[in-house]
Amino acid sequence: MTHDMSDVTRRKHGRPVHHWRRDMVELAALFTAVAVADGVANLIGHGPDGPALLLVSALALLATAAFHTWWSRRHGHAPPPDDTGARPLAADRRQAGPRAVPAPVEEQREDEPEASALWRMRTTVKDEPGSLAALCTALAGRQVDILSLQTHPLADGTVDEFLLRAPARTEAAQLTRAVALAGGADTWIERADAHDLVDAPTRVLGLATRTALDPAELPLALRQLLGRCTIRSLPARPAGGAPRPGSGSGSGSGVEEVPAEGLLEGTAMRLRAPEGGVISVERPYLPFTPTEFARARALVDMDTRLGPRIPRSREVLTLPEGASITVRRAGTGDLVAARQMHERCSARTLGLRYHGPVGDADRYLDHLLSPRFGRTLAAQTASGRIVGLGHLLWDGDETEVALLVEDEWQGRGIGSELLGRLVAMAVEARCASVYAVTQAANTGMVAAMRGLGLPLDYQVEEGTLVITARLDAAPVPARLPYDGRAQEYGGPAVRD
Repeated sequence: MTHDMSDVTRRKHGRPVHHWRRDMVELAALFTAVAVADGVANLIGHGPDGPALLLVSALALLATAAFHTWWSRRHGHAPPPDDTGARPLAADRRQAGPRAVPAPVEEQREDEPEASALWRMRTTVKDEPGSLAALCTALAGRQVDILSLQTHPLADGTVDEFLLRAPARTEAAQLTRAVALAGGADTWIERADAHDLVDAPTRVLGLATRTALDPAELPLALRQLLGRCTIRSLPARPAGGAPRPGSGSGSGSGVEEVPAEGLLEGTAMRLRAPEGGVISVERPYLPFTPTEFARARALVDMDTRLGPRIPRSREVLTLPEGASITVRRAGTGDLVAARQMHERCSARTLGLRYHGPVGDADRYLDHLLSPRFGRTLAAQTASGRIVGLGHLLWDGDETEVALLVEDEWQGRGIGSELLGRLVAMAVEARCASVYAVTQAANTGMVAAMRGLGLPLDYQVEEGTLVITARLDAAPVPARLPYDGRAQEYGGPAVRD
């Protein structure tokens, strides 16, 4: 280390700082004290009691020096390390690897990250300069970090949608109160999760891609695009009130057709479905904005232009007795094969599945096989004959699963394989639960639900057994619908 090291560098390395001016002052003081002492000694020494006075003075100086030394050792007068740049004591150091990094205890506590929570918030502000800045200032006063912001212009204002990270101790009422004082109105807030961290353009592009590949994704894409809402696919009738052919008699069947551009009515929107019906989207707690309506309409228009399509994924399974079956997606093109399977099923099997007259079983297939209402998996033999069907049906805010296996193929694990893949699809769609409507006599369906390894709730209503599996309470067994997304639109995947 060179002698011309700066004071800052010396303090950084914990070395004391000495100045030559201080040394000169101390040396001058010492010579002055010696001169004064010599003068006093000459003055007193020539007096009548001079030697005695000198001896007493020497003893007093020695006593004072001894007392000062004892007092200094007992009560240190050194300034704190922050003032001198000296290193802290070893007890105050924090070890980080092989080197000791000085870190006072109080600073360590300040550096620890504070627990936080994510919030989604919407509020309406006036469309004027400074309104957004006032909101940001109010949130900053609560130590709230704005992760993303979307604006929805209105005729008489602007709806600002925030994704916020706030301290965990912050409550929703505190945030809404701060926003209201800053000029926000009609504020709505709810807890968010990690999925909301994806920015809006990326999320919209991902939803569009999923819908383009699979038409059954449209209701799920709308729900993820618009948030918590209820989506229903309804049959349509002409505006004059006459029912469509095959839709039944009476004015109550179906709903009136909507214009090609759709309808927006506060907390509800209606869009023309690709198959000619109506897609109804409702959420009672928050009005839709024109921006949200335009996004939803664009997604439905894209699905309409692409037309009917079914993913070509296939998976070959080997059953315990050695036979092989193929699991694939099914659609309305499999209507004839599904009716033929109904003909091979016994009346008891159809009765346990459809809970009604056996003769009406074929009428449900149009609805069940339509991708607009859910997803269907078919199990078929090497000859192409369908021997099992599994349905995952979007029922408003809930999701239903249903199974039908031909009598000759029951008891071979086909139903469990179909159900496991349907539940995996529900997990991928972020469904909270799935339910099955069956009867206590349907032991195969009850056993398949128990085989999921999930918490189950049982309810009996007028002889009907409703079994609900909660998907957010435990992990689902590792059964993907197919062996990877790469196989979904390519060749078959084989599993033993």
